[in-house]
Amino acid sequence: MANSGAGEKSDSLKAFGAAMKVFRERAALTQEQLAEVMGYSLDTVASVEQGRRMPTPTFVLRLEAALDAFGVLRAMARHVGRERGLAVWFQEWAELEETAVALCTYECRVVPGLLQTEAYTRALMRNVPPPPSEEQLEERIAARRARQELLRRTPPIAFSFIIEEAVLLRHIGGEQVTRELIDHLLACTELWNVKLQIMPLRQPQHAGADGPMQLLETPERQWLGYSEGQMTGQLIVEREAVSVMQMRYAKMRSQALSPADSAELLRQMRGAL
Repeated sequence: MANSGAGEKSDSLKAFGAAMKVFRERAALTQEQLAEVMGYSLDTVASVEQGRRMPTPTFVLRLEAALDAFGVLRAMARHVGRERGLAVWFQEWAELEETAVALCTYECRVVPGLLQTEAYTRALMRNVPPPPSEEQLEERIAARRARQELLRRTPPIAFSFIIEEAVLLRHIGGEQVTRELIDHLLACTELWNVKLQIMPLRQPQHAGADGPMQLLETPERQWLGYSEGQMTGQLIVEREAVSVMQMRYAKMRSQALSPADSAELLRQMRGAL
């Protein structure tokens, strides 16, 4: 789930926003004009400048080009938000995700963060003690929203997701939240670089009994693994251990429903709500 721990806050977002404002005013642009030049909404530009929203890598690149900021904003962005909204143990993996060429995720607890809707995220985070403050909740949602831009990143990442059917049958947040979530998942299955498979509720042979896992391929064609538990996360770099995870994931892909059958199951679940 990679939620943020208490006290993981800084002024890095506000500092970035303040620098952004200085460069914007230097360029004699209003927020509205900057938003138009960058191809973003006014709300997004204003939220980043006010230190309320994390700038995504794409946003930073367009901002640098629009404001001719001498690389200052790009350099600052490397230190923005990593301590806000993301658990300490997840931050290194989140950084690796940004340059990955392939990302494989198996989840048996919740819908992976990259595929969550905002309503689902809110319901999920409010249910896990200790309850976050409104500020903490908004930080976590902003962090998750920023990560989700990876789904449409250029150059693209090849995504594979395996999700347990039981996760969707739990109806976290209620039926309306679940309807919206399933609609979103179905939309994600239309992305050419996303493969989504559902592990059926009844599957006598299951290679994922040891719990959730993630695998990532770097631009240098190195595979890394990640495993997360209660209040902990572990980056796995040893080749033998990563190889074992790859074998398990490959086995699960053969045990789960095909992408087409998974989409059909999602449509059936949506119709039953």
